[in-house]
Amino acid sequence: MRYYEPRYPEVDELVMVQVRQIAEMGAYVKLLEYDNIEGMILLSELSRRRIRSIQKLIRVGRNEVVVVLRVDREKGYIDLSKRRVSPEDIVKCDERYTKSKTVASIMRHVASKLPAPAAEEGVDAASSEEAALEKLYEEIAWPLGRTYGHPYDAFKLMLSDAQAILATLPARPSEDIVQVLLATIARRLTPQPIKLRADIELTCYTPAGIDAIKRALRKGESQSTEAVPIKAKLVAPPLYVLSTNATDKYAAVDRLERAIESIQASIESQGGGLIVKMKAKAVSETEEQDLAQLMAKAGRENAEVSGDEDDEEGV
Repeated sequence: MRYYEPRYPEVDELVMVQVRQIAEMGAYVKLLEYDNIEGMILLSELSRRRIRSIQKLIRVGRNEVVVVLRVDREKGYIDLSKRRVSPEDIVKCDERYTKSKTVASIMRHVASKLPAPAAEEGVDAASSEEAALEKLYEEIAWPLGRTYGHPYDAFKLMLSDAQAILATLPARPSEDIVQVLLATIARRLTPQPIKLRADIELTCYTPAGIDAIKRALRKGESQSTEAVPIKAKLVAPPLYVLSTNATDKYAAVDRLERAIESIQASIESQGGGLIVKMKAKAVSETEEQDLAQLMAKAGRENAEVSGDEDDEEGV
């Protein structure tokens, strides 16, 4: 299935390809966004530098961002270049390709939930399903792409105002299609909370001591918002973590950084100090598990110390 309305890419367009075969003349690839039609990256278009080993530049099975040099629609030839692609181009193409894959996944799911069309004589079921999927693209995705730049962006807007977006279509789809489409979009595109964390070392050796640290941490937590609630936890003195769950990564990072600034201002005003051990960032489940194990270990060590102190007092 092709992702876009045109059957072929335009000259100078960035496209995502997968390397299919490496030959003397260059690399044969398939254009992932254009129904896997074949293209070729000529040897001279692989790199700006002298090519010593083609295997180090390109590998079978790897996805690559390339730019279209020539398109011969009659013969089906598409010449591509890898060396003319900038790092900024790669980011731009990756973003579009990711959006397009998400749209394709949504549309295919919608198609699978609708009654299967009766296959015409001599047409197999798979071909019939692809035709039904293409019809959905023609009726929904491609018109939305023309209006909103990309159907993915229109789908995101549907999360808050579906009827207004649907009203821009040339013809409103059936209610069965609309219900399945909206349910699928809500499930696939509703932002999911992510865990973010910052690690800091906090010390204060003045008489204010522990109270100064507690006040500073409360200052940090006061930077919380409804969307970005911040919690400060002790790992093991002097290490503390500031954590939050939020759907907006950038807003969460900003809030955590503000919390650190508030804590630093508070603790320094009371003669203490703060060192950032890990800047605010999204953390994986593995990192969270490592933190939990570290906190559990610190808890056990504190318990052992407390037990030793009790024994000494009882002697």
